[in-house]
Amino acid sequence: MSTLPETSQTQNAPPQREFLTGVVERLTYHSEESGYTVARLKTAQSRDLVTIVGSFANIQAGQTLQLTGLWREHPQYGAQFQVLHYRETKPATITGIEKYLGSGLIKGVGLVTAKRIVAHFGLQTLDIIENHIERLIEVPGIAKKRIKMIQSAWETQKAIKEVMLFLQSHGVSTTYAVKIYKQYGDAAIATVTDNPYQLATDIYGIGFITADAIARNLGIAPDSEYRYRAGIVHVLGEAAEDGHCFLPQAELTEQVVKRLSIKDHQPNSGAIAPLLAQMGMEEQLIMQGHREHEFIYYQPSFYYSEQNLAAQLHHLLARPVTVDLPRVLNWIERFTQAKGIELSAQQQQAVEMAASQRVTILTGGPGTGKTFCTRTIVALWKAMGKSIVLASPTGRAAQRLSEVAGMEAKTIHRLLEFDPKTMKFKRDADNPIEAKAIVVDEASMLDLFLAHSLLKAIPPDAQLLLVGDIDQLPSVGPGNVLRDLIASEQIPVVRLTQVFRQAAQSYIVSNAHRINSGQYPLLESVSLTPSSDCLWLGAPEPQYGVQGIQELVADVIPKLGFDAARDVQVLCPMTRGEVGTRHLNGVLQSLINPPSAEKTEIKSGGIVLRVGDRVIQQVNDYDREVFNGDLGTIAAIDLEEQEVTVQYQERLVTYDYADLNEITLAFATTIHKSQGSEYRVVILPLYMQHYMMLSRNLLYTGLTRAKQLAILVGPSKAIGLAVRQVKDLGRYTLLAQRLANCESNSCNLPRQKVHESNSD
Repeated sequence: MSTLPETSQTQNAPPQREFLTGVVERLTYHSEESGYTVARLKTAQSRDLVTIVGSFANIQAGQTLQLTGLWREHPQYGAQFQVLHYRETKPATITGIEKYLGSGLIKGVGLVTAKRIVAHFGLQTLDIIENHIERLIEVPGIAKKRIKMIQSAWETQKAIKEVMLFLQSHGVSTTYAVKIYKQYGDAAIATVTDNPYQLATDIYGIGFITADAIARNLGIAPDSEYRYRAGIVHVLGEAAEDGHCFLPQAELTEQVVKRLSIKDHQPNSGAIAPLLAQMGMEEQLIMQGHREHEFIYYQPSFYYSEQNLAAQLHHLLARPVTVDLPRVLNWIERFTQAKGIELSAQQQQAVEMAASQRVTILTGGPGTGKTFCTRTIVALWKAMGKSIVLASPTGRAAQRLSEVAGMEAKTIHRLLEFDPKTMKFKRDADNPIEAKAIVVDEASMLDLFLAHSLLKAIPPDAQLLLVGDIDQLPSVGPGNVLRDLIASEQIPVVRLTQVFRQAAQSYIVSNAHRINSGQYPLLESVSLTPSSDCLWLGAPEPQYGVQGIQELVADVIPKLGFDAARDVQVLCPMTRGEVGTRHLNGVLQSLINPPSAEKTEIKSGGIVLRVGDRVIQQVNDYDREVFNGDLGTIAAIDLEEQEVTVQYQERLVTYDYADLNEITLAFATTIHKSQGSEYRVVILPLYMQHYMMLSRNLLYTGLTRAKQLAILVGPSKAIGLAVRQVKDLGRYTLLAQRLANCESNSCNLPRQKVHESNSD
C-alpha cells in the first residue's frame, strides 16, 4: 500500500518511488496546452479519494491508471501523489467501463451510447470492442456506420497510447500525441526516433524547444552536427515567420548560437560557419555572395520561388499589349458621361494603363478611389470582350471585391484550385487560369509563395492588375511582394493620392492620411452624440481600458445603433497583456456570448469555446480549405461525435477535438490578422505596454479596417508614439533587385549585385 513517507525517515534520504493503481474519479484541473493535471483517484486500498498531480494527455474520468511517483505534502492541500510515469489499464467495474467509454476518448461513443453498450455486454464490453466489435450491432440504436467509427477510434487510441508512452519515457509531455499520430500514423514512433526535429516543422504547436528536448532524451548530443543543422534550418524558419526570405551569415550565426544554447552547452560560433558552407555545398541551403555581408543563406524553396517569380514577371512584361488607345479613350468618355461621373487625372491614367499594359499596379490610401477605379477597369475589360477573373488573398476581401465589382471574386487558393491530396495548385504554367484579364485586390497581403504560385498560372497573353495599399502592414508570410514590385521600377504603377471630397468628410479617412504623414489624428471624445466617426476614450491604464471597452460594447455602441455581436471588432497590437487579444477575448465572450443552457460549450487549449462564439483560423488548413485569418462563428458542438462545426460565410467546416488549436476566439484579434477585412465598428486599444509593436503603419492598418466608426482606447502618449514610430518595413528579400536585373534572355541575378531589399 502506498503511504506517505514515515516522519522518522532521514531527511537527506532520497524520496522513494512508489506505485499506485486506481480509477480516475474526476478532474480538478487539466491544461490542454501543458498536460498538467490535478485529479482525484479512487484506489482499492483507501476509502478516501487520493489527489494525483502530473502531466497527462487525454486524461478522462473512468480511466484505470497504474502510476509511478512520489508522495508529497502540499502545505495547503495536504498529501498528493506526484506522478512521474503512468500507463492506462482496462477498467474492471461496470461503472468504470461506463465512465471510460463515455469519457470522450472514443469518437462515436458518448455517455448515452456507453450506457447502452455496457448494459448489453457488462464486464465483457472492452473485450467485445477489442476482439468482436461486429457484435455492437446487437446494441439497440448502433448502426454499422457507427461501429466502423468506433472501431477506427479504438485502434487510433491504442496507437496514440503507444506514442504517449514513448514520449513519456523520454521525459516530455504527451499533450500532442494525438496530433503526432494524425500526422505520421503508424510511423509516428519511427519518425520521431529518426528525426525528432521534424516535429517542430510538421506539428502545429510543437516548437523547436520541445523537439530539442525529445532529441536530447533520445541521446543526441548537444554539440552534434545533426543538432546544429536542425538549429540552422529552424532559425531560417523563424526568420520566415518575421517575413524574411534569407538571413545574412552573421545574423544567422548569432541566432543559431542563441537558439542552441542550453544550460550544459554553449555553441561555438566558429563551428557554425563551416557547417553553413557545407550545407550550401550540399544544397540544403542556397548560399550567395552579398555586397554588404560575406554571404547570405536561403532555404532552397525561398530562393527558387524568389528567382522564378522575378523571371515570370519579366517574361510577362516582355510581351507587349496591342490596344486601340483612341478607342479606349472614347469608351472612357462615354462611360463617365453615362454614369454621370468624372475621373481624376490619376484615375484616368490608371484606366488607360490597365488597358495598354501587361501588368499594372494600382495603389493608394483610403478615399482615393481605388475601388471606383478598379470597377471602371473591369467595365472597360468587359467592353473589350475579355474574360475576367477577380481574386483576393482572403475570403472576406474576395467577398468585398465581389460586391464592389458586381461579379464573382474568389480567394487566390480557390482560383488556383488547391488540391489537398497533392498539396499543390492545379493551375500552373501547364494548366493556366482561363482568363485574359486578372484583378488581384489587397495585393499587399501577397507573400512570396502565393505570388509565385499566382504568376505561374497567369497565361502569357493575359493582363494583370494588382490593387493594394503599400502603407498597410506587409504580408503575414515571407517577402514584401507589392512593395518590392514597385521598388523594382519595372512595372507600371499608378499611386492615387487625391482624397475625394465625400471620403474626406470621414474622420477615419482624413485621420488615416494624417497618421501616414506623421500627424496626430483629430479625435473626438466618446459620447452618445458624436459628430464624427473617429472617437477616443483616454483610459490612462490598461485595467481602465478593459473596463472602458466593456462599457463601449455593452452600452455605448448599441446606443449608437450598432449590434455588438455582429458589427464590433476589437483590434489589438499584441496577443499578450491585459489589453491583448487573449485576455480581451475572455472578457468580450462573457459580454457578447455569455453561457446559456441552450449553448453547448467545451474547454480547449485553456479557453472555453461556445456555440455562437466568433473564432479565427490560425493556420492554413488546406484539407478544410480554411486559411490563416479567416473569421467564422461556431455553429454547433457535438459532444458525442467530438466535433465542432464553424460557419465561414456560406461554408460549414468541421473540426475534430484534436484540431481545435487551429482556431481561437476572435472577438478581439491582432491588427496583423485583420488585413483584408473591414468591420462596421473597430475598437483599437493602444498602450505603452505595446511599445515594441506600436508603429505608424500598424495604427494606419487598424484604423482603415473601420467602415463606419473607429474608437481609439488608451493614453495620448501611446497614440503619439505609434504616429511617430516609423518601423523599417524592410525585410530580407531580393525580389526588387532580381526583377531590376532581369535581362532579355536571362533573369539570373549576378552575385555582385546582391544587396538588401529596399525599405522606407
